[in-house]
Amino acid sequence: MTVMLIAGMAGICVAALIAAVAMHFKASGDTAMHNRLDMLAGKKPQGGDDASVLTRPLDDMPNALEEFVSNFFNLRRMLDQADIKVSAEKFMAICGIFGGVGFLIALLTQIHFSLYLILPLVFAPLPLLWVMFKRKSRMKKFTKQLPEALDMIGRALRAGHSLGAGLQMVSAEIPEPLGTEFGRVYEEQNLGIAMEESLRSMCDRVPSLDLRFFSTAVILQRTTGGDLAEILEKISHIIRERFKIFGQIQALTGEGRLSGAVLLGMPPVLMLVMFVLNYDYIMLLFNTDIGNKMLAGATLMQLVGAFVIKKIINIKV
Repeated sequence: MTVMLIAGMAGICVAALIAAVAMHFKASGDTAMHNRLDMLAGKKPQGGDDASVLTRPLDDMPNALEEFVSNFFNLRRMLDQADIKVSAEKFMAICGIFGGVGFLIALLTQIHFSLYLILPLVFAPLPLLWVMFKRKSRMKKFTKQLPEALDMIGRALRAGHSLGAGLQMVSAEIPEPLGTEFGRVYEEQNLGIAMEESLRSMCDRVPSLDLRFFSTAVILQRTTGGDLAEILEKISHIIRERFKIFGQIQALTGEGRLSGAVLLGMPPVLMLVMFVLNYDYIMLLFNTDIGNKMLAGATLMQLVGAFVIKKIINIKV
């Protein structure tokens, strides 16, 4: 028991060391730079982060760990899309702390040795799953707000206002997240960035097909001319019709989604129940060779089943 406690304390120390090293890469003089850039944009200086284009420090360069993670996915962009005001270094440190907590739980509960590595691998991605959930929720809210924003810009254009004034109106009238993103485009215009570049950057930050329709329409109109207000009205109508069809599909596939959730959730729940009711019986899956093979096969079949069910019920509109 003493050896396990020492190992647990060592794991916590390593996780804390990783957190300290990751935070060290963050520059300490960002607040003053933010305030100076905010003054250039005509805004009041703020101590915290903001969704403005001016808030990212000019010397904010990724460290070696972040560059390694960027080979698999863009962590910074994912945090921006989820509107989480945490740097990539701090977020990776949080994931390391969660992994250390999983290792500590495995030590304190004295479970099978194989779970000493499995639990940290299960706990470490939990913050990332939360970011993905929040990102998906924010992108869905953005898409729902887009038809109203397009109608507002169209009315502003018919009233004789410019496209920039329409973007400013949307940023002031529509709440987060769409108002924030359109306000960022408007601020970039004030700094002299081309409209095409600002719209492409917004499409990179917000992976929405409907937003790409809007950006393409604006870029083509500025190049070839045309009635932009009428085009935006038609795009808004198409988006609303897609929402109606999507709602019908969700209603028709509701039974399949519920069945998939029950089928995929039942084996893990029954396994936890057996841990409580008959511990020696369930540990045969971990202590014997045939049990390990059965557990690996069951896990593989669960993953294949989840993939097949998702393909059946996921109908793109």
